[in-house]
Amino acid sequence: MSDWRPRLIVSDMDGTLLRRDDTVSDSTLAELARWRDDGVPLVLATGRPPRWMVRIREVLGHGTAVCCNGAVLLDLEDFQIVDEDRLPPEVLREVTTELRRQQPDTWFAVEYGLEFRHEPVYQPRWDVDAPGVAVATLEEMVAAPVAKLLARHEHLPRDEFVALVEDVVGDRATVTCSSSDALAEISALGVTKATGLAKVAARHGVGPEDVVVFGDMPNDIAAFDWVREGGGRAVAMAHAHPDLLAAATDVTGTNDEDGVAAFLAAL
Repeated sequence: MSDWRPRLIVSDMDGTLLRRDDTVSDSTLAELARWRDDGVPLVLATGRPPRWMVRIREVLGHGTAVCCNGAVLLDLEDFQIVDEDRLPPEVLREVTTELRRQQPDTWFAVEYGLEFRHEPVYQPRWDVDAPGVAVATLEEMVAAPVAKLLARHEHLPRDEFVALVEDVVGDRATVTCSSSDALAEISALGVTKATGLAKVAARHGVGPEDVVVFGDMPNDIAAFDWVREGGGRAVAMAHAHPDLLAAATDVTGTNDEDGVAAFLAAL
């Protein structure tokens, strides 16, 4: 594949495109601009909700973001949601009731549109006082469809808690994790970064064979599988989770080493 060139560049944000200080280096921006000038756009594929995309929009100012692990497509230029796959209320009620029964200290929050709601005891890590963030009861949160249900436990180990959530959810929804905390991210059944990415790729008239995707956490595995099985390149960061490294076609440097830019420059 020495002469292979992508027609679409896809990158996760945290731990991948962004350095540990939450910035994108000048060299990475220059490399992305070089590809964009050559007609190859960048798509961001992230677990972040749309409301967390304001700062990256100020840096990039263009393109599409696949947010909430594939549930939401966001036009960065207009900052408009163009597509959203939501969890229905009946699934929300069933899952939260059973999780609370098995682990009473499980606390919940939901993402939808540009809004975030969380239980009073749920401890958000970021944007606590940001617009669109508010406290709500669980009954209020499960009354309407949402893009993502968040389940957090403050004491259980991450992998143990995520496994519990997966067992409870079963085939009712999709569970993933992109945090070092015991935080499970629950999306509508079948919704992953891969499904969101496939929608964006179709809009650009390209297939997985034309895509290079970069990532570092298990919530990138579905996108890696879609690209790898279709003949594209799935590139894990050097510090990536072992499960993602196993799904990769290539490995590049860490985010602080501008691994995305280094790999693209070498193509």
